[in-house]
Amino acid sequence: MKKVLFCVLLTAAVFMFCAPKQEAQKAAEPEAAEWTDLFAPDLSNAVFPEGVWSFEDSVLTASEDQAIWTEKMYDNFVLELEFKTAPETNSGVILYCSDRENWIPNSVEIQIADDHSEKWGNAQKYEQCGAVFGHLAASKSMVKQPGEWNQFVITCQDSIISVVLNGEAVTKMNMAEYTSNETNPDGTEVPSWLSKPVAELQPNGYIGLQGKHAGAPIFFRNIRIKEIN
Repeated sequence: MKKVLFCVLLTAAVFMFCAPKQEAQKAAEPEAAEWTDLFAPDLSNAVFPEGVWSFEDSVLTASEDQAIWTEKMYDNFVLELEFKTAPETNSGVILYCSDRENWIPNSVEIQIADDHSEKWGNAQKYEQCGAVFGHLAASKSMVKQPGEWNQFVITCQDSIISVVLNGEAVTKMNMAEYTSNETNPDGTEVPSWLSKPVAELQPNGYIGLQGKHAGAPIFFRNIRIKEIN
């Protein structure tokens, strides 16, 4: 009987200790919407040239070098997706785009590239996978071999953009630090076609995916987003 009573008292004590802690953790977590698909299966909420992008067996791909865009503009969010490269793939995830027709200088691009190829393996570090294209190299190359699926988790909160590639945090940018359209804070030269300083971009815009660039395909799946405060 004493043993039973002891177990009951111990269980109650554990509950009383853990419950406030769990409630505190919940209170500390920012309110967030549920995960939702970025693009509907029929692409009814996407903007793209007719016939270029399509889902097949839940995999999204493009037949041309044309981007696909959200109809909606986003500010603070977590974007999660999987991508698969082919030999010499060069693609990207486009964030905070204010002009879908002239997106290159009016957005931030998280680079997707086949770093295992000679072309991209020997490119500028800010042209390799996981980098903020033209501005900030990834801390390490984490992309898998062509034909294997990779995962991005990209968090955009105001001017801070963080990138996790295959479970490793590889990039973190504070947009406010990139005040020049000629030189990055680390001294590297900004490509001439990125004519607007990142610091001048608004942390709000459309999200896009780059298509079949330079003849090499790209594949996406499980693309979902969660808006955060």
